[in-house]
Amino acid sequence: MATAGIVLAGGRSSRMGTAKAALEWHGSTLLHRTAAVVARAVDGPVVVVAAPGQELPALPPGTEVVADPVEGRGPLQGIATGLAALAERAPAAFVCSTDLPFLHPVFVRRVLARLTDDLDVVLPVARGYPQPLAAAYRTALAPRVEALIARGRMRPAMLFDEVRVLRLDDAALLADQAQAAADPALDSLLNVNEPDDYRAARGRPAPAVTVQRYGALAMGGRGGTRVVHAATLAAAAAAVGLDLDRHVVAALNGDQITRDPGLPLVAGDVVAFLSADAGG
Repeated sequence: MATAGIVLAGGRSSRMGTAKAALEWHGSTLLHRTAAVVARAVDGPVVVVAAPGQELPALPPGTEVVADPVEGRGPLQGIATGLAALAERAPAAFVCSTDLPFLHPVFVRRVLARLTDDLDVVLPVARGYPQPLAAAYRTALAPRVEALIARGRMRPAMLFDEVRVLRLDDAALLADQAQAAADPALDSLLNVNEPDDYRAARGRPAPAVTVQRYGALAMGGRGGTRVVHAATLAAAAAAVGLDLDRHVVAALNGDQITRDPGLPLVAGDVVAFLSADAGG
């Protein structure tokens, strides 16, 4: 099943006191990181849903932006807008809020994988609470969601009362070995609503990733494998004395070839740096 991503960026951020989308995150922004992590986990487009007239920070290459038709209607309006934008291109989408700094691609894939043909929504119910903004939705739900909004039924729970929902508690999520290994505390669902939340999250160490140097980059005793803390590809390169330029490329987890310095890294990633020069 083709999958896509929707990141809701149009919230009022009233408790934070400033726009969450633009909050700094290891040299980038919270919105950039969330959109890029979702992109790592899906095989289709990623759409950011903004409020009307909202200015957004720089986004990962290829990210699409759509605007809600009306401001202030809450997350269900954003969900409807995102689902409608993707309905012709992917049957399933992972929908999340901007403020999930520890979202892991493994979590996104785990939730999407449970969206079978006999379901409309896969809803994590983790830490005792439903998580409608870290859930998988069938994009064909867009007209149904819009009809709810037209009737003044603005809460996601009202949608769940009318469609086929699979609820995944902590145990069900962690039954997947990859999820349990990569994100055993389900930090993917840890959001930041207030300044203290943001400061605590930003104060955590960057993810632990494994870095390798190959070919010409490993000459002079500079090869081998190291574990470093790095939230982006640029930070991982700097940790082993490299600059990401036209002479250097990276292989992420053995497959994705990139030199995007802002590519977000997550716990457990393996980054291999190679010379891009012919014969290197």
